[in-house]
Formats: sequence, C-alpha cells, structure tokens
Amino acid sequence: MDDKADSQGTPDSKPKYKAWFQSIADKTERGPLDDLSYRASDGALLEVRHDIDELRKTSADEWKRIFKQRSHSTDWPYASGVWGKKEWVLPGIDNAHVVSMYEGNTNLFWADRYGRQLGLKDLWIKQCGNTHTGSFKDLGMTVLVSQVKEMIAKGKDIQAVACASTGDTSAALAAYAAAAGVPAIVFLPKGKVSIAQLIQPVANGAIVFALDTDFDGCMKIVRHVAENDGVYLANSMNSLRIEGQKTVGIEIVQQFDWNVPDWLVIPGGNLGNVSALAKGLDMMIDLGLIQRRPRIVCAQAEAANPLYQSYQRGFKGFEPIAAGPTLATAIQIGNPVSIDKAIDALKRYDGIVEQATENEIAESCARADRTGLFNCPHTGVALAALEKIVARGEIKKNDRVVVLSTAHGLKFVEQKVSYHRKELEGIDSAIANPPVELAADYQVVRDEMFRQLELRDKAV
Repeated sequence: MDDKADSQGTPDSKPKYKAWFQSIADKTERGPLDDLSYRASDGALLEVRHDIDELRKTSADEWKRIFKQRSHSTDWPYASGVWGKKEWVLPGIDNAHVVSMYEGNTNLFWADRYGRQLGLKDLWIKQCGNTHTGSFKDLGMTVLVSQVKEMIAKGKDIQAVACASTGDTSAALAAYAAAAGVPAIVFLPKGKVSIAQLIQPVANGAIVFALDTDFDGCMKIVRHVAENDGVYLANSMNSLRIEGQKTVGIEIVQQFDWNVPDWLVIPGGNLGNVSALAKGLDMMIDLGLIQRRPRIVCAQAEAANPLYQSYQRGFKGFEPIAAGPTLATAIQIGNPVSIDKAIDALKRYDGIVEQATENEIAESCARADRTGLFNCPHTGVALAALEKIVARGEIKKNDRVVVLSTAHGLKFVEQKVSYHRKELEGIDSAIANPPVELAADYQVVRDEMFRQLELRDKAV
C-alpha cells in the first residue's frame, strides 16, 4: 500500500530514505555524504545515489500530490523548489540544518512573440535567474551549504567553504554561507566578471581573491586548498551541488502538469548543469512519474567549446582547450570538470551540442530582449544555438521547447549598455536602441517621436 501523507505532504510512515556517494566508474565504491572527498580512489567523480526501491514504495501519483501540496507553501523547508523534493535530494538531513532562501519555483515565460519569429508555436524560457542571488546556482548551493552546516554541527572540522567561480557560483556560495554563519572563500579570475557579480560575494562578507588567471587557473588553486587546508570544496565536482540543480528538470515537467517537453536547451561551461538536468529526468522515469525522455541541447560559446569539439568527433575522445574571451563569461571554461557525466547524459538523451559566435550571442540576446525578455549572455548562447537548430529543421514548428535561462540579465547591465552604444568590439549591434537625446521642446520631441515610430514600422 502507498504511504499516506500528513498535512505537510510528508509520508506519515517515515520511510528511511537513504542516499550516499558512489563512484561513477566503480559502482561498488560507496561512502557517506559527510565524507570530505570529491573523487573515488581511482580518480573518477563521485555522484549521489538514492535508494530507488524505497522511494518506489510511494506511488508516482502520490509523489506528484506531495510535490504540488508543498509548492509555494509556508511549511519549512518544503516550500523551496529544492526542499519540496527533499526525499529525492538529501533525505537524511535534519530540517534544522537546512539553509534555504526558498529557491526554485521560478516561472516559465511563454516566449510567444519570440517563438513566432523563429517559427515555433510552443517556446518557453525557464527563468532560473528569478531567484535569490539571480542564478540557477542557488539550487545547488542550498544543498551543499545545508550539508556543511549539518557536518559542522556533528563535529566535522571545516574551516570554510570555497569555490572557483566566474561570478554566479561565488554569489550563491557567499549568500548561503552568510546565512549559515560559515566562512566563505571565493577565487575569481581578475577583471573577468561583471561588477554586479563581483559585488555580491563582497557584500555578503566572503573572502574574495581576484587572481590573475582564468577560471581553470582558479579551479586548480581551489582544488589544492580543498585537498590540503581543511576547506570544503563548493564547485560542481562536489556532487551535492548536482542534487539541488537536478530539481530544475523536475520542476519544469511539474509546471507542464507532468507532460514532458520535446526539447530542453541549456548553456554549458563546467557541464554540471547538463548532467544535473538529466539526473532529475532519470529519477522521474525510474519512479514512474514520466514515461518518455526529452532531447537535450547543450550550447557552448565558440570561444570555449571543448564539448562541442568532442561532439563533432562523435564523443570519441576529449581534449581540454584554452578557453578564449567570451561575452558568456560564466562558461569560459576549457577543461570542464563534469565532462564525463555530461557526455553520458547527452548520449542517453539523444543530445545535440551546438556552438555560438560572439556576434550570434549578442544579437540573439538583443532579439529576444525586444520581445520582453532580459537575457544574460549565457542564455544568449542557448538562444543562438536554438535558432541554428530550428533553421536546420531539427526542431519542428509544433515541438514544445524550453530554454533554461541561467541568470538574470541585470547582472550584465554594462554589457547590454555597451551593445546599445555599439561599443562591443567585433559585435554588429544590429538592433541597437540607444536613448535619443533632444532639447526639451514639444515640436522637436513630437517630430522625432513620429520619425522613430515610422522607423519601427519599417523594421517590423
């Protein structure tokens, strides 16, 4: 018989759901979630695994009911889009140690006008940036910092939590660590993150190191710190992050009343987001909530495209690259940590990897913005990839497509201002829309107003 649920949507028989670390290569190598290691003995990444047989004792329909009842409630911590699925994420943690900003539950924007411009009838943008620190990284950081808080409460010697970042990860870590009262250390590539992204960890009290290197160089330093100096690693090679991030796929399907979209399009840098997306979908399939898989598109900037290059070779081998400068700074990564998990996910989900030039990124952002969006450049990478795949006819007119927007456009205001001033080097700024400066004279304003309206009519 299925477990019944109490008024908070929690199964009242209190089944002992279990989760553990397991090597992605040697499935017999396991460890507890409070283990201070991030790789297996053979160097393979660890992942969090769940007791699926125990979870199956609650029916698919009952899980759907529980998730719906918790969503947008005030019941701690289940109103969070992540912790509303606690049994699937971090089942053993004490609720008193959960550090949550009620992340997740972000809106789906029906991109009707933009979709019609591309020839699509059913295009949606998942606005992951409409969250506490303005990016999807909150989904993973709530899980990781909560586990750290519990580990410290149980006597683990953790001096601080640290990450390498190109902006959004550092913002999420700093905010959640501040809420938990845990010191945070972030390593950023000097001069390669936006002012908005830099000020977030500064304001939240993190120790911020701006290093004269790129993300991959920062990652090398933070890994040494984590291995040698009693500091807990918060980058996505720590699979606790993936457990939170996987809920975005579950949330999207739930928002469509458990109907699976045809396509999910996501930008990829360190590639934890790709494997996380697939992992959430896998759990829904394993537990009977859905019966089919969507196709996944991973979009990369041409300047930082090691996964795309591997895809072009049929995933026969992978070679790290030196990532070049790109507007999409958060995915300027040449040696992604989660490459193996991402390739596995794309193979299972009949995936496509596409790339976008800098001009394509900027212009796709601007075109979509003109239809009511306000996109970060990483979303622009995904939109540019979408436009190419639609133009090739691989995505059909009636397909339901969801693009995952990973961060809020307000984090990249300087970049947008430069676009509309036509100051971005190598970018056409084809639809720049700078302010029109005029004398405060009615006739002058009136004449220019009608001239501008006429220009808009011609452009349409």
